[in-house]
Amino acid sequence: MKNILVILGHPVADTFSNSLLEAYTDAAESTGARVEIIRLRDLRFDLNFSSGYRGHQELEPDLKMAQESIREADHLVLIYPNWWSTFPALMKGFIDRTLLPGFAFKYNKGVLNWEKRLKGRSARVIVTMDTPPWYYRWVLRSPGHHAMGKGILGFCGFHPVRFTTIGPLKVSSEERRRRWIEKVRRLGQRQI
Repeated sequence: MKNILVILGHPVADTFSNSLLEAYTDAAESTGARVEIIRLRDLRFDLNFSSGYRGHQELEPDLKMAQESIREADHLVLIYPNWWSTFPALMKGFIDRTLLPGFAFKYNKGVLNWEKRLKGRSARVIVTMDTPPWYYRWVLRSPGHHAMGKGILGFCGFHPVRFTTIGPLKVSSEERRRRWIEKVRRLGQRQI
């Protein structure tokens, strides 16, 4: 049985991201997978990584729980909106505070390489946007996808990291939204 952790990074309740979360998790659970959900908006933690990598900032209980959930997961699913070509501050703060040295990676002394402490896990990133996906890819060059896929998840050892880009939401019809939900449901059934 696969352990799947789904993290919802939208700071607002009752959004299309929530519908995507429900579609993915319902489908994955129907196959017998164990699914845990973390809604970042419900966690209590300081978004500001005030000590940076120089000091020690005590982890709040919600972040300790999140680290344990990440450690136990075989597959990570992140769902969030694209804001300013990347991700909301809530998601960035969560990443800064949880994917820490010693947990997610470890630098090797005196050399430029590092240990990827979260190897053996795959990831699916589902991103909603008002920007047309073709414009995001070809004109903006997918900055948020590169940051999340290579600079964050890949750096920590997640492989493969796959993206599902959904948009533009702003001008989408109910029928189009229904097709996106079905697409995400199929991803959940396949547990990818």
